[in-house]
Amino acid sequence: MALVVPGVRPVKRRAVRRWGTFTPLILLAPAMLWLTVFFVVPTFSLASQSLQTGDIDNGFVLTWHFQTYAEALGRYWPQFLRSLIYAGSATVITLLVGYPLAWFIAHRSGRFKTMLLVLVIAPFFTNFLIRTLAWQIILTDTGPVTGFFRATGLIHVLQWLGLVTSDALLYSPFAVISGLAYNFLPFMVLPLYTSLERLDLRYLDAAGDLYANGWNTFWKVIWPLSLPGVVSGTLLTFIPAAGDYINSKLLGNTQTVMIGQVIDAQFLRVLDYPTAAALSFILMATIIVMVGLYVRAAGTEELV
Repeated sequence: MALVVPGVRPVKRRAVRRWGTFTPLILLAPAMLWLTVFFVVPTFSLASQSLQTGDIDNGFVLTWHFQTYAEALGRYWPQFLRSLIYAGSATVITLLVGYPLAWFIAHRSGRFKTMLLVLVIAPFFTNFLIRTLAWQIILTDTGPVTGFFRATGLIHVLQWLGLVTSDALLYSPFAVISGLAYNFLPFMVLPLYTSLERLDLRYLDAAGDLYANGWNTFWKVIWPLSLPGVVSGTLLTFIPAAGDYINSKLLGNTQTVMIGQVIDAQFLRVLDYPTAAALSFILMATIIVMVGLYVRAAGTEELV
């Protein structure tokens, strides 16, 4: 039998406890390294680039030129505002379409649930660029979609809303918003499905026993319980849609340019790196502020 001295802990137990203290840090190390190399370092590099002056021939020098931000925002605020409006419109559309779809898959699809979930994510099996180009065929002037809008008079409603300027759907704000909604719909459906699938249907029976009608049951029971999925889905849809430039470039015109398209042009064609970096930071800061306010207003601060 080992001699145990009162007040003295075994060395082995102390070593195990010491290793146990560092275990969370060891597990976090790969993720922290990844974030540092591919997010923190590029962010600081972009911040430095936004405060430089010069040109591509003579090089850029860090001069702490904060005026670049004011000049960039003053020159491109219409594209910036347009991006937020288009992204917000696409987010609302995906929510209106995705919520009933997620509810049906979660509680009404039966043995076809897995197949429907596969169909939701099936567009991801195709390249983003190809999916967007397909909308050029869908919205062509001689296609059935445009013909339906003309025959039913819906084209005049779109003209009144300012989503189209003629009797054509392609190369218009309507086409850009439609492309955004289609491409980012799975980002809305999957979080909603996850939230609704965990919903206990006995809550609905209890609401019925308390004489709640369908609308009150949805608004007082289903909607609050699904709010985490709503917040997650809207964020996953709005954030990438606000910075997207493929849809506006392929489905829009010169009057539908989004801020992502401007940043792309400044980086790759104009070669004005400070302006492009400043616009990127303005977009990132605006999205962070909007997300913070939105999550706080939704009452789900734990999601951020």
